[in-house]
Amino acid sequence: MFRLAHASDIHLGPLPALTLLELASKRITGFVNWHRNRRRHLFANTLDIVMNDIERRDPDHLAITGDLVNLAARIEIDTVAKWLETIGKPENVSVVPGNHDAYVPGAYERSTKSWYAYMRGDNHPADWDEDFHVFPYLRVRDNVAIIGCSTAVATPPFAASGYFGRRQARETVNLLRAAGEAGLFRVVMIHHPPIEGATSFHKRMIGIRRFAATISSGGAELVLHGHTHLNTVHWLRAANGPVPVVGIASASQGPGGHKPPGGYNMFSISGGPGHWNLLRERYELDQYGDDLLLAETTRFQPGE
Repeated sequence: MFRLAHASDIHLGPLPALTLLELASKRITGFVNWHRNRRRHLFANTLDIVMNDIERRDPDHLAITGDLVNLAARIEIDTVAKWLETIGKPENVSVVPGNHDAYVPGAYERSTKSWYAYMRGDNHPADWDEDFHVFPYLRVRDNVAIIGCSTAVATPPFAASGYFGRRQARETVNLLRAAGEAGLFRVVMIHHPPIEGATSFHKRMIGIRRFAATISSGGAELVLHGHTHLNTVHWLRAANGPVPVVGIASASQGPGGHKPPGGYNMFSISGGPGHWNLLRERYELDQYGDDLLLAETTRFQPGE
């Protein structure tokens, strides 16, 4: 049995002091939004409680599906790099970026370079290269193939959309097919929900049908995403049968907000090709904000 934990939308705080030059961009809208809304409900101690609980349950691997920072300032990106070192070794933690990690032009490159060890595929170069396409990447752990995709792009003010393009789709199909032929359980990580209507228009994934075609053509057993800060289960079609698409609340969301409190998913993967068994246990912060409780248990049989 392979145990995979899934957390998302870290939004590591607190928000650092920013220069006027840094705020002279889309960051000013995010800065105002943080102080008017997010800071009331996104708490560092919530994130600590969530991550400590994951560590206590000792999964085989941890998947983090984006939005590790808030405004993608250099100091935030550097702080997340240090935070990741406290979470686990790069070979045991897989990360994909979210829209906040590519908040302004240049941020995507800085984020992927700084966090590359946690996004490096098994056959990727040892060091980050600006001319190298990091995504999609493939990591094989035991009998599980972890495939990381990126929808992170810089967007105008008041937009939080993502993009899944043709090159990435083509390469993802190839990785999925190869992993399926090898008899591996295929997990796809992506930030934006690849489901029509799962989020508002200005927060959508551009290329959502392309992603659906990628899963349909390549096959998969599980898709993980973040972005919505909601606990959701949807489905995509694939040649090998319906594929569960699972979202999770922000790992930093405290109780009392309009979004569900922070938590994470723990997946237990067993069985083999054509007979996979998948158990999802969702843990959620209690009403007092000081402990995590088992909130939901779901059994899936991918491909059936």
